Amino acid sequence: MNCDHSFEKLRDLLRADRSIRRFVQEKRIDGETLERLVELTRFCASGRNAQPLRYRAVWTEDECAKVFPHLAWAGYYTDWAGPEEGERPAAYLVQCLDTDVAKGCLCDDGIQLQALTLGAAALGIGGCIIKSFNAKAVAEALGIAPRYQPLYVLALGHPAEEAVITEIGPDGDFRYYRDEADRQCVPKRPLSELLIS
Repeated sequence: MNCDHSFEKLRDLLRADRSIRRFVQEKRIDGETLERLVELTRFCASGRNAQPLRYRAVWTEDECAKVFPHLAWAGYYTDWAGPEEGERPAAYLVQCLDTDVAKGCLCDDGIQLQALTLGAAALGIGGCIIKSFNAKAVAEALGIAPRYQPLYVLALGHPAEEAVITEIGPDGDFRYYRDEADRQCVPKRPLSELLIS
């Protein structure tokens, strides 16, 4: 096994794994694909190995339409209310804490969300992790039992926009933005800032 090659593949996948907020809505994602993604979470580290997270898969047009109104999109885009009809997600994974297993999930939520978005990126699917949503309304719309506490919604679909990494400028502004070519630009800090000497 070529370790350098594997490392470069992972690096490329991480670079490709950007938040996508506009999708090709008519290009649907099926339940089997969502199951393949959720299976990746089985292999993730879990605090105390409790594995308390569960997923409600949403892929039918009817259920997707029930979820969409309860989501908030892209807080830095103050003049944009979210994707228009035709650009909305083709599927969702609602990440839930099974409160019968544990009262908290430590760091499991973030670890599993990264695994899901990396898996999606490997399949050519874009994702957007959404924390700002009406959990009660989503649970009611999807008939999620009270023991499952919704934590995040992962919106999924084939990208209808380009997202690129840029360098943070001298002003230190880390907010994402759209450039003149309507690309979503995501400023990242340089490596030199991440290492403490």
